[in-house]
Amino acid sequence: MATDTNHDGVRPSPVGPAASAGRAATPGGTAGGSGQELSGLDALELAGAGRDRWWARVGRGAWPKLLALALVLVGWQLVVWSGWKPDYLLPGPVAVARGLADIVPTADFASAVATTMRRAVTGFAFAAVVGFVLGILVARIRVLRAAIGSMITALQTMPSIAWFPLAILLYQLTEGAIEFVIVLGAAPAIANGVIAGVDYVPPVLVRVGRNLGARGVGLYRHVIAPAALPSVLAGMKQGWAFAWHSLMAGELLVTIANRPALGQLLGVYRDQSDSLHLIGIMLVVLAIGLMVDAGFGAVNGAIRRRRGMT
Repeated sequence: MATDTNHDGVRPSPVGPAASAGRAATPGGTAGGSGQELSGLDALELAGAGRDRWWARVGRGAWPKLLALALVLVGWQLVVWSGWKPDYLLPGPVAVARGLADIVPTADFASAVATTMRRAVTGFAFAAVVGFVLGILVARIRVLRAAIGSMITALQTMPSIAWFPLAILLYQLTEGAIEFVIVLGAAPAIANGVIAGVDYVPPVLVRVGRNLGARGVGLYRHVIAPAALPSVLAGMKQGWAFAWHSLMAGELLVTIANRPALGQLLGVYRDQSDSLHLIGIMLVVLAIGLMVDAGFGAVNGAIRRRRGMT
């Protein structure tokens, strides 16, 4: 087979754009000494990532949230100043902050937060197990999809408050009633996320996995699960939102002696017409929801970076 040579019979080195870009990627043509040559665009992206410090990423993500918080506080204070409601019904941000400073250091508040978070984590964990199992079964078994596929969405649309009369009849005024409603509120959303994720796995990935020897559990572990992960994560995030809503409703309705909870505190301050501390506890509930959402956002960001989508 003939090869291109110069007039001295020596084969010339490649000088095309791809070769030049590969040599110019990094000193020595390798990525960190790994021996793997980088293309020009990959080298630029890697260099930019190196300059993008963690504090810069945190700052870019934090300032819009802080700006939104400042706008909300300013709007809140303007409404208070307008005289729409008297101060004892609608206190301002400074007064609410002082009220929170009074109750946050107390043992009752710490116990209430601990009780609420324990119920939330336990209920959400049960809901995740039920949702995963149900979602996988419905996604892969056509008879089940035809039988209960639409019922899962119908259950998701049921208001959590509508389940409590039945839950109280079944479990009385106990922890079981609250956990029952949390699972019924969150599991359908998680199951729908799993179903959507499995449904939208590209068939070519499944065929490639099978050609490479993946079967049964191995096919799900190495092919289907990674491809469905974004949809599953979205379903879990939505499931957490339903679980948190159900929990707050449950703690308002189901009061258990010697077990203070955030929802119970909301009920107590409502009965006492103590809007100052009532709004403070509402802000605590909102802050916990924002922190959990930030956790889901961090996981989603890590997945996107790992897949080169950021």
